Amino acid sequence: MAHEVTLIPGDGTGPELIEATRRVLEATGIEFQWDEQPAGEDVYAEEGTPFPDRTLDSIKRTTVGIKGPTTTPVGSGFRSVNVLLRKELDLYSCIRPCKAYEGVRTRYPETDIVIVRENTEDLYAGIEFEEGTDEVAKLRDFLASLGARVREDAGISIKPISRFGSERIVESAFRYARDNGSGKVTAVHKANIMKFSDGLFLEVAREVAERHPEIEFEDRIVDNLCNQLVSRPDEYDVIVLPNLYGDIVSDLGAGMIGGLGLAPGANIGTAAAMFEATHGSAPKYKGQNKVNPTALMLSGVLMLRHLGERTAGDRLERAIAGVIRKGEKVTYDLKPTRDDPTAVGTSQFADAVIEEMNQ
Repeated sequence: MAHEVTLIPGDGTGPELIEATRRVLEATGIEFQWDEQPAGEDVYAEEGTPFPDRTLDSIKRTTVGIKGPTTTPVGSGFRSVNVLLRKELDLYSCIRPCKAYEGVRTRYPETDIVIVRENTEDLYAGIEFEEGTDEVAKLRDFLASLGARVREDAGISIKPISRFGSERIVESAFRYARDNGSGKVTAVHKANIMKFSDGLFLEVAREVAERHPEIEFEDRIVDNLCNQLVSRPDEYDVIVLPNLYGDIVSDLGAGMIGGLGLAPGANIGTAAAMFEATHGSAPKYKGQNKVNPTALMLSGVLMLRHLGERTAGDRLERAIAGVIRKGEKVTYDLKPTRDDPTAVGTSQFADAVIEEMNQ
C-alpha cells in the first residue's frame, strides 16, 4: 500500500531539491502517493499568503509531509513558514542528526550526534514587547513592583519553559535513543543562571531519565557543551535542548560535519510530522541545477524510518554515503575546490544515488 505524503516544493532552489529527493525516494521501491501543495514566497505573491489553508489541510490529512526550503523575508513581509507549521501542527520535537560522512572535508570526522530541540517554548515563543510602547511600559512597571528593574529603553522578550513542554521533548529524545540504538542522552541547559526556567527543564529531564534506566543520562551547561563538542564530539550521542540552545547547537553540529548542505531535519508532533533540510532556499541559485540535495535526501531517510520503512531508509542512506565517499559525482561544495569542473548538478547527484542503490 502506498504511503500518502504531502509534498511541498517550496521556493528558490526548493523545487529542484524536492524533485531530486522525490526521485531517490521512489527509487527505493517504496510506493508513495504524493499530494503536492504550495508554500513560500511564490504562492505569497499570487495569493497573499505563504501557507494556504489547502496546504495545511493536506498535512492534517496525510499526517506526513516533506518540504523544500522556503524563503523568509528579512525585516518585513510574512513570518517563517517553518515557524507557522510548527505552531499550527504543534510539531514540538525538532530532530537534527549531525553525522560526518567519509569524503567530506571536516576537522571532526568522528561526529555522529543527534540534536533534539524543543520547538514551541523558550525565547522563540514570540512573547515580545517593543521598546517605547505602552505595553512594555506596563510590563516594566509590573516588574518593578516585584523588585526587578528594567531600563526604560529596553525591549523585553519572555522565556516560558513549562513542565509539560520539557517532559514531552525529553521523552522524545529518549524514544529516539531507544528506537535508533543510541546509548546516551545529554540534557543541555543554563540552570546555574536561569534557575526557574532552565532549572525546571533540568529537573524534569532528570525525572524522565529515571524512567529509562537502560539509557545513560547526563546533563551539560550549554557553553560547556559547545566547548566539549569541538574537543571530543565522540563522547556525545543524543542531545536534548530547549528551543534557543537547540537552534544554535544544531548549526554548530552542521558546521562540524561540513555544513548545512549535509544537515537533515524532522519536525514531529503528536498528530503530524514534517521533514525538511536545515538550510535555506538559496534563491540566487534558483534554476541553476547546482545546489547539493544531500540534506533534503537525508531528511527523506528520516521520513522513511518514521513511516516504518527502516530497511529502505538505511539503503538510501548507504547510497548517499557511497556517492559522497567516492567523490566523483558530487556537487561543487563537496569537491576539494569549489570551482572543480567535474562537479555535477542537483539532478545528476540524484542520478548517482539511484545508480548506487541499484548496484
